[in-house]
Amino acid sequence: MTGDEPAVRLGVDVGGTFTDVVVLVGGERTTAKVPTTGEQHRGVLAGIETACAAAGIDPGDVDRFRHATTVAVNALLEGAGAPTALVTTAGFRDVLAIGRQNRPALYDLDAEPPTPLVPRQRRFEVDERATPDGVERPADTEQVREVAAGIQDSGAQSVAVSLLHAYAHPESERAVADALEAELDVPISLSHEVLGTFREYERTATTVAEAVVTPTVEDYLGRLVERARDRGLPDPRVMQGNGGIADAGTVRDHAATTILSGPAAGVVGAAEFGDRTDADGLVTFDMGGTSSDVSLVRDGAVERTTDADVGGHPVRVPMVDVNTVGAGGGSVAWVDAGGALRVGPRSTGAEPGPACYGKGGTEPTVTDANLVLGYLGGDTELGEGLELDAAAAEAVLADLADEADIESPQAAARGVYRVANATMSRAVRGVTVERGHDPRAFALAAFGGAGPMHAAALADRLGITAVVVPPAEGVLSALGLLAADEKHDAARTHRTALAAADAETVDAIYGDLADTVLDDAADPGAASVDREADCRYAGQSFELGVDVPDPFDPDVVVERFHEAHERVRGYRMNGEPVTLVTLRVTATIPADSPTLTHDPDGEPRTGAREAVFPDGEGATTRETPVYDRDRLPPGETYAGPGIFEGGESTVVLPPDWTATAADDGSLLLEVDG
Repeated sequence: MTGDEPAVRLGVDVGGTFTDVVVLVGGERTTAKVPTTGEQHRGVLAGIETACAAAGIDPGDVDRFRHATTVAVNALLEGAGAPTALVTTAGFRDVLAIGRQNRPALYDLDAEPPTPLVPRQRRFEVDERATPDGVERPADTEQVREVAAGIQDSGAQSVAVSLLHAYAHPESERAVADALEAELDVPISLSHEVLGTFREYERTATTVAEAVVTPTVEDYLGRLVERARDRGLPDPRVMQGNGGIADAGTVRDHAATTILSGPAAGVVGAAEFGDRTDADGLVTFDMGGTSSDVSLVRDGAVERTTDADVGGHPVRVPMVDVNTVGAGGGSVAWVDAGGALRVGPRSTGAEPGPACYGKGGTEPTVTDANLVLGYLGGDTELGEGLELDAAAAEAVLADLADEADIESPQAAARGVYRVANATMSRAVRGVTVERGHDPRAFALAAFGGAGPMHAAALADRLGITAVVVPPAEGVLSALGLLAADEKHDAARTHRTALAAADAETVDAIYGDLADTVLDDAADPGAASVDREADCRYAGQSFELGVDVPDPFDPDVVVERFHEAHERVRGYRMNGEPVTLVTLRVTATIPADSPTLTHDPDGEPRTGAREAVFPDGEGATTRETPVYDRDRLPPGETYAGPGIFEGGESTVVLPPDWTATAADDGSLLLEVDG
């Protein structure tokens, strides 16, 4: 393209059911939604070709390509990662199996912990010992060579090395890695590089997770980069779970950072395009085909955590704080042994999909229920021209009604809709009420293929009075990729009483961490570096993070910790000693965020259909106007009930709500009066 032509940006997000694509030419957006394929890169490339054709461009015209993938998280959740070996300090072979004493269900005496990612026969010990103060006994190189032979015989395709206290003194880990690399031709993940913090179980589990997904991520990105170059596309930059973008080479070296990259992109998109109210923040609600993801945005910033679990396994690298439940459009409705109606967590996925897809699905799903209720129409297109079969949806809901002893398919559909909303409301309470936040103080930002159909009903359950549906809401994760900053994180444990902390030592550690993250940055000169410290009162078990000034000032950090503790936990202990535990840095290169254009043309109302809405304890079928989202004039307000159809999702506006279109194509739903 010539210098006078607008930039062409491409975002691709792989979901459990669909792969979403956004192409921006200047501010003009074109979207595509294609089925996710077993070999993800095939669906990604098919979606790119579909979207580029619709935009009237060639893939070679693309200037920037950003991508979110589920390869890493699928490898963990489905056990599809590489067979991995663990090398650890003698006596700590079973750390993965022992874990923590936390019980996943307080009253379930039969609850089973997750199976360790590395079986015992692939866990190897080396006779070395270190303390937080130094290495007492270095690893014996000859013994490591014997361990390497055992690893080779085990068939392991990746190795995790996690030695005791390597976060403080990594010399032995580096020596072990050098000896292993001389004998083996497999990726080796070192705990002090993956997670330079104390707590041996979490550090070991995170390092193992990285080792498990590394070959899979390397293979996937290698094939995607090669196929993309064949089509003239630039190399993809990949979304990390921390809400930031990095180049493909960097994430191949830090594969665990791509876990939850898709949900992170959606939250970033909601923060960028969903701030349309005076509420305290946003509850982001992403309902796709397989699951629903909920998170918080406060003061314009995405909430992050270093305390995430994936499939029951700790993964302690920084991630966007997302609460996921198994309730999506493809979630299966079923009747349990007690006769109660349940929804999920099992999903039909894209193949065969819900019964209404006409691809052989025979089980009732949330999408089938939405079709029977009239929220979707028989002529509604999903994805690549997929038309819905209303008769098939009604048939499977009739079977569900018979099994659950419900009077009609429509009543069964109402039950499925309510149960799914109840599941999702619990997820919202998990990130609000259970953390001391009143959900009524927030607006709900709804997106994903199914989110806007459930958003107003979900808001009603929670007392939320405003819902924002961002532009391109059905593919917002793909759009969010184009608004994401570049981010890199590093951490190191440095435990000391804060009052006794040596400022020069602390600043030196921060300097080393800053060098680490800037080495990963595409343009270190454009990056800002933020410093944070995890602190706790003496005797506490867990920490809170606070911002740290440069240069380090312990008095400032103490006061910030008191304030944070009071805000999060409701009280402060002035005068009590505070312990400095872990130092963290984040390097950020701000994104050139896209500006979207919205140029509606034509009559917005396209027809009407009967839809079912709650009415007291029952429900009423009402003739409901249907509108085209792309034709809504900015500033125009519509009274409910109404249905707003777009290229990627459908917005349901109940009675007693209004909808107002914004100049960027977003939609603000509010309780009437």
